[in-house]
Amino acid sequence: ESKEMSEPKPLEEEAYDMSGARLALTLCVTKARKGSEADLDALKSMFDHLRFNSTMKRDPTAQQFQDEMEKFQQVIDSWEEPVSCAFVVLMAHGDEGILMGEDGETVQLDDLFQVLNNKNCKALRAKPKVFIVQACRGVHKDLGETVGGDEVTLITNDGPYTIPTYTDFLHVYSTVEGFISYRQEEDGSCFIQTLVKVFRDRLGSILELLTEVTRLMAEEELLHEGRLRKVNPEIQSTLRKKLYLQ
Repeated sequence: ESKEMSEPKPLEEEAYDMSGARLALTLCVTKARKGSEADLDALKSMFDHLRFNSTMKRDPTAQQFQDEMEKFQQVIDSWEEPVSCAFVVLMAHGDEGILMGEDGETVQLDDLFQVLNNKNCKALRAKPKVFIVQACRGVHKDLGETVGGDEVTLITNDGPYTIPTYTDFLHVYSTVEGFISYRQEEDGSCFIQTLVKVFRDRLGSILELLTEVTRLMAEEELLHEGRLRKVNPEIQSTLRKKLYLQ
């Protein structure tokens, strides 16, 4: 006999507690990156709007990228009130998995990410850690394709429980692996400007907002070297709950 299939149940809505402090660090190489100042201005307004305690450092060397991350981790771990979440924005020239400091030396993104993991940053254990990376990830250029003929450790009641080392991260890249990331000399980067606009003006969980950023960017046509190009962000998430910034 065939058993009746049970109706799917809606997902439980569990959200991160955002009542504590929100801390942000922006590390931006501006040299030979015209438009960076427009991006920094937009990010500052977004962090103010979302009530983040925000620090910005211009033109870090490769070593300073690492040093500033470690300093940020110490600030978070010694914060006088509970911390709810941390944002890190990294803007530089780069290639897959690496950023280039102001001195032309390189730093591994993974080395920067792991400074805030559940092992290394106790105050952010099980709390959301969002990395936004505005950098090239290679040299490929996307001309676009035609679609359909149109151009387009915690304590519970039961005692302590453990969580994996690498949970509660959200990595948002301005482009997919292997591809160039674009910046306008006056207006800043399409990615940062679109992200800031959506995060300021729209309501929803962060993954819903980032889906909207991806939709808007997929509609954009960017002129580069006399040809129209496409670019879209990439989102990698190990978040365990919904993250609401509003």
